[in-house]
Amino acid sequence: MAPFYLGLSLALGGLMVSFIKELFHVFTVFQTLDQQDVILSVLSLIDLSLAGNLLLIVIFSGYENFVSKFEIQGEDEPDWKGSIDFSTLKLKLISSMVAISGIYLLKVFMDEKLSDPEQLKWMILTHLTFVLSGVMLATMDYISSKTKKNKIS
Repeated sequence: MAPFYLGLSLALGGLMVSFIKELFHVFTVFQTLDQQDVILSVLSLIDLSLAGNLLLIVIFSGYENFVSKFEIQGEDEPDWKGSIDFSTLKLKLISSMVAISGIYLLKVFMDEKLSDPEQLKWMILTHLTFVLSGVMLATMDYISSKTKKNKIS
């Protein structure tokens, strides 16, 4: 699995390059942007940031769960170390996907050039599918945790 996580780290670097390019673009044309374009640019930056967070969640928790434990001691030890199991990971992933989808949908709503009604309908259905999947996963995990507690007692 380690080579996969190395590849995801490289993908994170690619996202960072895209973020820097977008940030540079925003600063170079900032004087000419109207309010809506500024908001759309900021939403693009947030979208890239959330995608980066999603990659970090997968890289760190996947590495910790499936490859090797991090040996960090002291002040720099993250709070989540050792506490993200597969159930928590999938909920974090789906919530990140819902957030990314929601921000992209908001960006499309605000940019009238991207408002093809047919495409918009499919984007909303996709977003609602992510939301419903997240709710179903959370419900299944809740039921599973209650079932495990009842078996223990």
